[in-house]
Amino acid sequence: MPSSTNALRRDRTKAAGVPSPWQMFFAGFLKHPVMVGSIIPSSDRLIAKMLGPVDWASCKLFVEYGPGVGTFCRPILERMAPDAALIAIDTNADFIRYLDHSITDSRFSAVHGSAADVERIVAEHGHAHADYVLSGLPFSTLPPGVGPAIAQATHDVLRPDGGFLVYQFSPKVRDFIAPHFQRIDHDMEWWNVPPAQLYWGWKD
Repeated sequence: MPSSTNALRRDRTKAAGVPSPWQMFFAGFLKHPVMVGSIIPSSDRLIAKMLGPVDWASCKLFVEYGPGVGTFCRPILERMAPDAALIAIDTNADFIRYLDHSITDSRFSAVHGSAADVERIVAEHGHAHADYVLSGLPFSTLPPGVGPAIAQATHDVLRPDGGFLVYQFSPKVRDFIAPHFQRIDHDMEWWNVPPAQLYWGWKD
């Protein structure tokens, strides 16, 4: 359910000395290429297709891993109900500072931390579980053990029938989520640079 105009506060205008989203994304890729995974933000088509299966009317908490400069954050906030919340988790402190400055929606929280700690982060924000979790993290290039830990923590934090939404450039990501999600839908988005693998893992 899209939020009302009053519920969704406007992004702050760009202040002097504050880089543009493209500048931030490129700098983040150069600084942490293993964690960012791509030099170009996701396309509008990828965003629309990735978020398509979400039941916004029943979504009270949406979590995103690796929000970067907020490419998905803004479309999620536009679709969310006025009483829902979005928590974005990133290990890149520069991205978190940028999001804190540029997005002032009261439903939004940017957290500097690891996706593996999602259960603790969700609890600290007063929630028992998440309805949906979105990830663009490059699972196949994460340090050993981190990918499986994130997949396990994500399964544990999701409510029954909740969804783990993953967009990736390598199909190897399925190896990380399959042990925890028996029902997985798959699609491709060719109008993206590079073309992306899309997965939706559903918690039965």
